[in-house]
Amino acid sequence: MPELRVPGATLYYEKRGTGPVLLMIPGGGGDAASFDLVGADLADRFTVVAVDPRGKSRSAAGERGRDQRVEVHGDDMHRLLAEVSPTEPAFVFGSSSGAVIALDLLARHPERLRLVVAHEPPLLGLLPDADRWRAAFAGVAEAFGRDGLGAAMAALGAAAGQEGTDEPDDERDGDASASADAERFRRMRENMPQFLERELSQFSGHLPDVDALAAHSGRLVPACGRASRGLLLARPAAVLAERLGTGLVEFPGGHVGLSTHPVRFAKVLRRTLAGVMAGDAV
Repeated sequence: MPELRVPGATLYYEKRGTGPVLLMIPGGGGDAASFDLVGADLADRFTVVAVDPRGKSRSAAGERGRDQRVEVHGDDMHRLLAEVSPTEPAFVFGSSSGAVIALDLLARHPERLRLVVAHEPPLLGLLPDADRWRAAFAGVAEAFGRDGLGAAMAALGAAAGQEGTDEPDDERDGDASASADAERFRRMRENMPQFLERELSQFSGHLPDVDALAAHSGRLVPACGRASRGLLLARPAAVLAERLGTGLVEFPGGHVGLSTHPVRFAKVLRRTLAGVMAGDAV
């Protein structure tokens, strides 16, 4: 699989399909495999590029144990776009902390992008009660250091709230084998200490350049999960949509809808991207 050397790290990424580039940036402990099912569905129309961000999975060398900065990850994605789409602006989808990176990319390098879909970026600074939630997220890292992963995930779940279950799971249609799933979840578990201790507070505490985003709001789609409407992790996207006047696109499922509802998630993403492409053709 291809790799790209960037300052201080080597990024692992996967590439499939044909057409305009769609860069997909995972959040949390996820990596490129987070997009296996959704990416396979979209590869008939897009060159889908899925990446392991620095410090995660196959891009972990040299970065584990270091505090992460949004701007560094944004620079990484800018370099990756120069590699995979050197002459044409690209589409970008980011979820959770990956959406924070995507927004930074749009704010600082808008000329490289046709559209950014930012699914539930945990930008606590956009909320009126930001201090409360920053303290809660700091408590997640403390719980991990004191009592381990289970306690940290319980604290994070308590802060984020209980998502609804208004939709059944999609069938996986045999696209991912049990062994592939086991390997993916092994990597995700190994990524969680890095995420909880070195990324969660740093990324959720990031405040984007809203004025820069407003200047390019036509290239931005804030999004949330239908099952997480009104909950903490969906609120920043709603605030951003209201402030920028862009509207808010709802995807199936909740914060991890691309994993729990991949078939319908891909359909909504395809429709969202197709609207921009149709406008380009006019």
